[in-house]
Amino acid sequence: MSITVEDVKAALSQIVDPNTTKDYVSGKAVKNLKVEGGDISLDIELGYPAKSQFDAIRASVIAALRVLPGAGNVSVNVHSKVISHTVQRGLKLMPNVKNIIAVASGKGGVGKSTTAVNLALALAAEGASVGLLDADIYGPSQPMMLGVSGRPETKDGKTMEPLENYGVQVSSIGFLIDPDEPMVWRGPMVTQALQQLLEQTNWRDLDYLIVDMPPGTGDIQLTLSQKVPVTGAVIVTTPQDIALLDARKGLKMFEKVGIPILGIVENMSTHICSNCGHAEEIFGAGGGAKMCKDFNVEFLGALPLTLSIREQADSGKPTVVAEPDGQVAAIYKDIARKIAVQVAEKAKDMTSKFPSIVIKND
Repeated sequence: MSITVEDVKAALSQIVDPNTTKDYVSGKAVKNLKVEGGDISLDIELGYPAKSQFDAIRASVIAALRVLPGAGNVSVNVHSKVISHTVQRGLKLMPNVKNIIAVASGKGGVGKSTTAVNLALALAAEGASVGLLDADIYGPSQPMMLGVSGRPETKDGKTMEPLENYGVQVSSIGFLIDPDEPMVWRGPMVTQALQQLLEQTNWRDLDYLIVDMPPGTGDIQLTLSQKVPVTGAVIVTTPQDIALLDARKGLKMFEKVGIPILGIVENMSTHICSNCGHAEEIFGAGGGAKMCKDFNVEFLGALPLTLSIREQADSGKPTVVAEPDGQVAAIYKDIARKIAVQVAEKAKDMTSKFPSIVIKND
């Protein structure tokens, strides 16, 4: 009895993607399926970057197909393909940028910038093309965190090339000013500077642009949310009640302008004593999870309050590149994958499919 395409599809519909919790058939990940005699070949196309999991996914698919009666040689290729997804109504996607993810917080001091840079590095480690826009004009910190200095080059006198480190393209006002120079600018100037940084940087074919938003929910944040085509937002908070109060405001702001919340990251969740290993919930417990329940959004993960995260970011070598196989880097990578899966499940951007209608007077 020869094996059929339907037999193979039935088997694949029983294998669940560990990241999306959908089977590969209903998740539309099966491509180029061919059955010749008993030989089977197919591609598994993931809509999110997961280079570290390709081998495990390939092995699970091969194992499930090899046991089919009449199965011969089984060839499975696993790869990722990140596409553009919908943004706020009335806004067009940026050229060379498929998806923009805003990393925001209601207040400062909750570790938003540290989270943003580690998420960018985690996505890059999983095989994505990633950029990082430091949108905090008053307190740019990404040049220091990424260990990047110098002035951006310009090839045409109008636009600038992003600087790069650890495989991440980065643009920041910090590259254009003296480190000790305060930015005594009013809101409209800041907003204009931000838009120039975003639009006049020659981003090179990005799957994701992570925007490290300034803290708060004022004029700058609102203008950004209305003028920048954002695929989704990630809210960073600590378990402390006062931080959660402001995080809720940040979440509500994105909801008002039609930007989906991809989830919440709880920073400084527990403190592990470096001497005795005792765990203590300094800022309270369960605040982020409760907020997720209240607003029906995903809890992306919790990060510990450890000295190494701060030291590594300050030294220009954040945790994901300083200790790529460590426990904290694994948490960042898990959060980054969850964000990418959330983005992948959003509606595709179809604006490029529609023809331009031009009315001419004869």
